[in-house]
Amino acid sequence: MPQYVLAGIDGSPESTAAARWAAEEAARRELPLRLVHAQTWLDDVHAGAGQPADVRGLTLGMLADARTEVRTAHPALEVRADLIGGGDPIEVLVEAAASAELLVAGSRGLGGFAGLVVGSVGLALAARSEAPTVLVRSTGAHRPGPEGTAVVVGVDSRSSAPDVLDFAFREASRRGSVLRAVHGWTPPPVWGYAGVITPQVEAEQFGAIEAELLREALTGWREKYPEVAVVEDCRIAGGAEAVVDAAADAALVVVGRRRRRHRIGMQLGPVAHAVLHHAQAPVAVVPHD
Repeated sequence: MPQYVLAGIDGSPESTAAARWAAEEAARRELPLRLVHAQTWLDDVHAGAGQPADVRGLTLGMLADARTEVRTAHPALEVRADLIGGGDPIEVLVEAAASAELLVAGSRGLGGFAGLVVGSVGLALAARSEAPTVLVRSTGAHRPGPEGTAVVVGVDSRSSAPDVLDFAFREASRRGSVLRAVHGWTPPPVWGYAGVITPQVEAEQFGAIEAELLREALTGWREKYPEVAVVEDCRIAGGAEAVVDAAADAALVVVGRRRRRHRIGMQLGPVAHAVLHHAQAPVAVVPHD
């Protein structure tokens, strides 16, 4: 059974925001919080210019500071801070997340952990972790508006992903939030003498079909989570565009990531990849078969 919420820490503003978000989530789930830093030679960048690098001491101090901050905000929360040395930091965090209920990491949208290739760590964690992975922007990057308590989930009405919907409904239930189920679709073109046209009547007909498919995809989940108010949002747009637009004031965005048995090619689907880059809210990537 999962035993904790895990947050990757590297001393950057993004990872600090991730630790705060993870602490709130751990408290909400009534689970301990584990802060982990995967130490590499890149930690030398924290040393002062011209001074010997007490890398371990500096890193332990950074972890202690992060632990103190979250404990101050959540005095009753059990918080553990671990420094894990050796190996690829992505491998270290993925392994640590194997027994976690949730993995949380910082993100700049088009950035990631300090000192590494832009976006590489956050995207790799979201693509490889077996635990649901949440990427959080730095403090102040996202300020939900009046509708900011909503949880937004991207729904592919033609491909069932129960793990994704279950995660989204659970998160909305824990928060007492509205769940906005978003499905983007594109009308098929109609070929005529004037070129490609899409008559309004046919677009409305297709829209009714897509709305019904979205409704069917949510069948059973409303009964399982009767306390969650659901808004069905079926709109003409690409999948990623629809989710990003609907999530402008969201508290959390949930998308799926199909498990792949090999590491060749893109491990994240195009929708998850685009949403991670462009959504301002924290984004949860949930693996599914």
